[in-house]
Amino acid sequence: MSGSGGAEPAAAPLPPHPPLHRYYGSEGERRARVGAWFDEAAADYDWINRAMSFGSGDHYRRQALLRAGLLPGMSLLDAGAGTGAVAAAAQTIVGLGGSVVALDPSIGMLGRAGGRGVRRRVRGVAEALPFADGRFDRLSMGFALRHVADLRATFAEYRRVLAPGGALLLLEITPPASALGHRLLGFYLGRVVPLVARLGHNGRAARELMEYYWDTVEQCVPPAAILAALADAGFARCERAVEMGVFSEYRAWR
Repeated sequence: MSGSGGAEPAAAPLPPHPPLHRYYGSEGERRARVGAWFDEAAADYDWINRAMSFGSGDHYRRQALLRAGLLPGMSLLDAGAGTGAVAAAAQTIVGLGGSVVALDPSIGMLGRAGGRGVRRRVRGVAEALPFADGRFDRLSMGFALRHVADLRATFAEYRRVLAPGGALLLLEITPPASALGHRLLGFYLGRVVPLVARLGHNGRAARELMEYYWDTVEQCVPPAAILAALADAGFARCERAVEMGVFSEYRAWR
């Protein structure tokens, strides 16, 4: 029998989607394979995303940051920054009086972010952020939540590095509730985009990454589970807004 003063048991990990055995057999293999895909596809990633979003992605990211209350002079961490699309948009908002840090596990992606003009880049993972408590006014993650290992650990870290009153912005793609909308999005992201990605410099890696992209979107835990995990991590005012039927904006405050 355990004593009444013992420590609370750690919460079980909450992965963003079930294991996708088509691509990997273990968590270590998942990290290695996804990391290799991102490194190899880095040179093609931006033009694929521009084609996938019909050129509207940069405008959407900037507006989402403004809706999350990003202002001149603020500090922002962009986790899972990839090629720096969100971080670059944030730099134009916070100005020289603010600061933006792009964090990503992929050296290839961080290199592309530097080429985009993102000044501060750090290699790391969301579940173990290399920053002090209360360091940032805002924290963003653009379309990368599905690549973390544990939502609970990730959200605990996000809350830790946010200053009191700071806000979190998560951008994700969520399949439409209607069966027809789901099928159409699946055909576009799961079939058309991977075919287009094959035209790049490293077509095989880009195609496989885009196929994996859709599978993680389709298999991702529902929005209610993400909101519940945010609340469990201690965030307040956890909310979700939907733009253009498929883009989920999760916002939460410390």
